[in-house]
Amino acid sequence: MISLLSSASPISWLLDPLSHDFMRRALMVSALVGGVCGLLSCYMTLKGWALMGDAVSHAVMPGVVVAYALGLPFSIGAFVFGVGSVALIGFVKQKSRVKEDTVIGLVFTGFFALGLVLVSKIRSNIDLMHILFGSPLGISGSDVNQTLIISGLVTVILLLFRRDLMLYCFDATHARSIGINTGLLHYLLLSLLSLAAVAGLQTVGIILVVAMLITPGATAYLLTDRFDRMNVLAILSSSISSIIGVYLSYWFDIETGGSIVLVQTLIFLVAFLFAPRYGILKSNSSIAS
Repeated sequence: MISLLSSASPISWLLDPLSHDFMRRALMVSALVGGVCGLLSCYMTLKGWALMGDAVSHAVMPGVVVAYALGLPFSIGAFVFGVGSVALIGFVKQKSRVKEDTVIGLVFTGFFALGLVLVSKIRSNIDLMHILFGSPLGISGSDVNQTLIISGLVTVILLLFRRDLMLYCFDATHARSIGINTGLLHYLLLSLLSLAAVAGLQTVGIILVVAMLITPGATAYLLTDRFDRMNVLAILSSSISSIIGVYLSYWFDIETGGSIVLVQTLIFLVAFLFAPRYGILKSNSSIAS
């Protein structure tokens, strides 16, 4: 495959994969999920919810297994367990003296371990590697439809509640003081996080979906101080890295989810080094001058 790539022209490098139905589906779904996760990652970055994203993405695993075992859409089970993990985190935090970060670690590892046990005991055709690392190249038509619905729902809700969520993430105390129901926004954002994690299962899997929910927002945060521009940059970087990752996985025969996340990480490193105001090379040059 590598020798074929070296002899191929740039045009054939781009167009040859599009002759396959599975590649067209993979590119479409990966770009869509990347854009949705990129948009949500802006709120996650401002709120400082990287660990919460990790918790929800891992906690959906037993829901996926149970849904498959019962013949239900995996998105239903994953969403129920994702929201359930958030409710459990809140309950344990309120009823004990254990700090939130510790509670999050306890809950998401417990749910993830439950999912592993269920996979080993429930007779089904569930592929553990598919759940853990995703498989956009093998996504089915029904899964495409589920992903489209979930992505559309998350996008619409984020747009409808955009201003309130932005204020809540910037300053929850001020939002509460002007009459905004921050409790509702808290659980709304967590529910959207659960839905986005479900959508990301198809592209990068449970293990790596947290990167799609954090890295694009972190990258855009280094590049701009304006939230609207941050949204655009996060969506673009996430969608483009998803497309590039799928192409790389096709031509070099590598794991797709890992390829997507690796491209996102490289984009972040470029921003970390060369961002106009906040890149470390820019900062060092400013200090030197």
